[in-house]
Amino acid sequence: MMCQIDSAQELSVTFRPELYLQRRGWVLDMMRRDGITEVLDIGCGEGELLSCLCNPAPWLAPPPPDVLSPEPDHTGDMDNAGLSADHNKYHTPSEFAELHKDILHPVRVSGLDISHFDLQHAVEGTRPLAPGEANALWHEPLRWEPLEVKIWEGSLAVVNSEFAGVECVVATEVIEHLPEDTLHAFAPIVFGVYHPRIVLLTTPSYTFNARFTAPDAPIEARSGWADPTKRTARVFRHPDHKFEWTVEEFKAWCCAVADEWGYDVELGGVGQAQEIDEWGRDEALGWASQTAAFTRREEGTWVEKRAARIEELGVLHRADEQVGHRLLATHHHPAHGAARHPESLQAVGELVIERLVHFRETSMTLRELWFDNTVAVACGGWLDWLVRAVQLHGGLSLEKTATGRNAEWTVGLQPSLHDLIPSGSQASPPDIDEVADPWDPFDEEDAWQKDAEEVKVAQEDGADEELPWDRREPDLGWSKGATTDLEAHVEWGAPEGDWSCGSEWI
Repeated sequence: MMCQIDSAQELSVTFRPELYLQRRGWVLDMMRRDGITEVLDIGCGEGELLSCLCNPAPWLAPPPPDVLSPEPDHTGDMDNAGLSADHNKYHTPSEFAELHKDILHPVRVSGLDISHFDLQHAVEGTRPLAPGEANALWHEPLRWEPLEVKIWEGSLAVVNSEFAGVECVVATEVIEHLPEDTLHAFAPIVFGVYHPRIVLLTTPSYTFNARFTAPDAPIEARSGWADPTKRTARVFRHPDHKFEWTVEEFKAWCCAVADEWGYDVELGGVGQAQEIDEWGRDEALGWASQTAAFTRREEGTWVEKRAARIEELGVLHRADEQVGHRLLATHHHPAHGAARHPESLQAVGELVIERLVHFRETSMTLRELWFDNTVAVACGGWLDWLVRAVQLHGGLSLEKTATGRNAEWTVGLQPSLHDLIPSGSQASPPDIDEVADPWDPFDEEDAWQKDAEEVKVAQEDGADEELPWDRREPDLGWSKGATTDLEAHVEWGAPEGDWSCGSEWI
C-alpha cells in the first residue's frame, strides 16, 4: 500500500554535502579554473571564505624557465651536479601538470560587510598564527607566498577606489538581501567601477521552493516569510530576503548586466535534494542555489564603454557625497624565508636519500616526502625542484603508481642502495593526515561539481537548507571550523569558521 503524504505538511529536503559547502566548493572551483590570485568577498560576513583563502598553498606554482628549464638539461645539469645520465627515467612536464591544477595561490584578499559584529570574527579568523599557536599535534604547514588580507566595514553601494581593478569579486547569497536602491547600484559599482576579470554570484532559486511542498499543497503548508516588499505573494526562505528569483528571472538579470557592462556569463547551480521527489519534479525545479560566473570581455572598446556608462549614471559623483568604507584590519602573512631559494639539485637528491634511509623506506610518495618540511625547505617551496632532483639523481627513481585524478608519484631508492637501510628495523613516514592541506590536489573528484552551461542555461536554482547534524558530510577541507548556513543571519555574509603575526588594527 502506497504511503500517503499529508499535503498540508512541508516535505523533507536535505543536501549532502550541506548547501553552504556546495556553494563554497563551486566558488573555489571557479577560482581554481581561472587561476585567481586576488579576491574581494562582498558580504563576507564572518569571513569563512576568506579564512579558507588564508590557508597556504602546499607548494609554489612552477618556477620560471630561467630558474628551472621545462625539460631536464641532460648535459649541463648533470655534468655540473654529477648526477644520473639515464634519459629513460624522465617524464614529460605535462605529466606533472596535475600536481598544480587544483591549487590556488592567493596573494591579496579583501572582505566587505555591513555587520561590525560579524566582521570581528572575520578579523580574528584571517589573522596570522603566532609562533607556537598552531595545534602541536599537527605538522604546521609552511607558507611559500606572502598574503595580504584587508577587512572593510561599509555598504556595497559605496564606491571604494581600492577595489577598482580587483581580479575577482565574490558575492554568495548576497543580492537577495539588498534593498532596491542598493541592488540598482550593485551592477554599476561592481561591474562598472571595479570591473573585475571574474565575478562569481549565487542566489536562492524561487523555482526550487516548490520542492518543499506537494504540488497540491495549500500555501499555508509552506513555512517561511511572506515577501516583505508586498510586491509578490511569494513565501521566502529568510525574513531578510527582499526577493527570490526564479530561474528565468535570474537569467534575465544576469544577461542584462552582462550585455550592459561587457561580460560573458555562465549560469548553473548547486544543491539537489537527497530525497527522491514522489512527483518527479527534480529535473524541472533544478538547483537549490543558482550560480553565475561572469568573465570580462577584453575585445573592442569595452573599457571606454564602461567609463562612459559610469559617467552617464553619475556613480562616482554620488560616491563623493557618501561616507566611505572603514578599514578594520590589515593582516600580513609572510612567506617562509627559504621560498624561491632552493638548494642545488644534487643536494636535494642526496637529502631525499637521507630521508628515505631515516624512515627505513625504500620508497615514499612525493607528498610524503614533501610534507617532511626539511625537503620542502630545501626545494624553496618548488615541488618541481624536488621532481627534477629525483629525475636527475642516479640513486633514485620516480614512478607514477596510479592514473587520473588520483594519480600518485612514488620516489624509490635504486636497488643498489637498499643496503643503506638497516635490516630488521622499521619506521613510519610522516603522517600526512595530520597536515593542514585544504587544497590537496590528490583529493577525489568533488561530489557536487556539475558542468555549467553558457547563457543558454538549463534551470538551476537555490535553497538555504542544512542537513541535521547526524546527516552531515565530513568536513571537505573548505572550512576551518563548524559553520551554519548563510541564511541563519540577516546580514550579508555567512557564519564563519575559526582560523588565525603581522596585523594592523585600525
